[in-house]
Amino acid sequence: MPDTPVSPLHPRPVIPRPARTEPGGQGGLILTAATRVSADTEARGTLTWLQRELGAATGLALATGDEASAQIRLSVDARAGLGSEGYRLIVDSEGAIIVGNDPAGVFYGAQTLRQLLPPDAYRDAPLGGTVWALPAISVTDAPRFRWRGAMLDIARHFSPKREILRFIDLLAMHKLNVLHLHLTDDQGWRIEIRRYPRLTEVGSWRTESQVGAARPPVFDGRPHGGFLTQDDIREIVAYADARHVAVVPEIDVPGHSQAAIHAYPELGESGLIPVGTRWGVFDEVLAVTDNVLEFYKNVFDELLELFPSTYIHVGGDECPKTQWKDSASAQKRIRDEGLADEDELQSWFVRQLDEHLTARGRRLLGWDEILEGGLAPGATVMSWRGEEGGIAAARAGHDVVMSPTATSYLDYKQSESEDEPIKVGTLLRVEDVYTAETVPPGLTEEESRHVLGAQVNVWVEHIDTPRRLDYMVFPRLSAFAEKVWSADERDYSEFEPRLRRHLERLDAAGVEYRPLDGPRPWHTRPGVGGWGE
Repeated sequence: MPDTPVSPLHPRPVIPRPARTEPGGQGGLILTAATRVSADTEARGTLTWLQRELGAATGLALATGDEASAQIRLSVDARAGLGSEGYRLIVDSEGAIIVGNDPAGVFYGAQTLRQLLPPDAYRDAPLGGTVWALPAISVTDAPRFRWRGAMLDIARHFSPKREILRFIDLLAMHKLNVLHLHLTDDQGWRIEIRRYPRLTEVGSWRTESQVGAARPPVFDGRPHGGFLTQDDIREIVAYADARHVAVVPEIDVPGHSQAAIHAYPELGESGLIPVGTRWGVFDEVLAVTDNVLEFYKNVFDELLELFPSTYIHVGGDECPKTQWKDSASAQKRIRDEGLADEDELQSWFVRQLDEHLTARGRRLLGWDEILEGGLAPGATVMSWRGEEGGIAAARAGHDVVMSPTATSYLDYKQSESEDEPIKVGTLLRVEDVYTAETVPPGLTEEESRHVLGAQVNVWVEHIDTPRRLDYMVFPRLSAFAEKVWSADERDYSEFEPRLRRHLERLDAAGVEYRPLDGPRPWHTRPGVGGWGE
């Protein structure tokens, strides 16, 4: 909580920080039962969202009015010079006006308006007694990058639909616009494919899960599983679209495919294998036969029916070549296609999928290993093994999303304290996320244009409950959001006081974030006010 009282009409800090903020005149706008909201045709989606969210928190009807009578007016004007996803918000004693360059810009203006209200604006029911005051202010704003994303792994530990919808709301709150869903891996297949029902009938369940990173591994002895139906996916995509979040699906190939091979052993090189129960990288990979390619083209065709996203992620990471070296069919493929080695064989496999997706108007996206052995011309690279893959791709004329482990992996430990509930990876503090630069140094201006933006990744081998997810993601995600939205130079000493005020919003929204001053001892004690196993 703040140390000193805040006037109801005092501007509250906005995260991510807007490009330009100017104080208005005297007074401001008080929302009351008489407050009306209007919107032009393109802004009606935001009007519906604003009425639902603020109506629940304030208990006010915020009824729809006409432009002449409404106190809050929303509109789209591509001629306003605001730039893609940009907006202008003006509040004075007469009302509040949000003009967006496009519908997304109007939505982000409404997100800023909500942040200017008391933190209780993020509750789901009114508490009573709150003055719903907007300060007099003028905000002009637009994002620095077009790709502002977060990856959620639901393959290792499954997240049900309700948790994914909640995650989308939290992304939208921070003006992030991409949810990358990691849907398949060795430890589970999480999306219904009608043509191949065994992928979820047997591939979505494993017998037990590794606990922690001990060697030899320790297991919990409990089955784990779950998957999203195609109707679940349609709902998630529609929910995200209403909040201007694009959902990018990932089917990981040709490595990390044990669950698929368990369901259909003919996909692999070694017959029937179990769904994975350990974390790590394993030798079992897909075969590179015509039948396997046909199988995955059919899978991606069903995916395209569900996800309108331009980008479709094919993984491509951590694919050992051991089985291919000993495989008669893989070696024949290398000879028949005139390939140099197994690295080029993986590149050939990815190119077949790229051609399939390109012919259907989509773009292939993959982890930076897809650079090895040559890359399809239209492919986009997600650079995770440091910045090197992104630099190489940008210099070769490929679009890039930066996601280096050292500054982007939100499953990594947040301090060296023994009280941290999860201690894997290298140290990644809030300030490390905030101060890391998105565009790698050394790129020319032309090469830098290939950097679409950045994303953080949430791998969930060690995150098996929503409470753990909150703790690992927040408030580091808040710092990341400002990094990819705001073009100004970043100073963590200036950001941290604003972040502490922002935590009041997360409190109201029910987010169980990690405190900025460090973990509490009870965070590591199961069942005692913390994780509750």
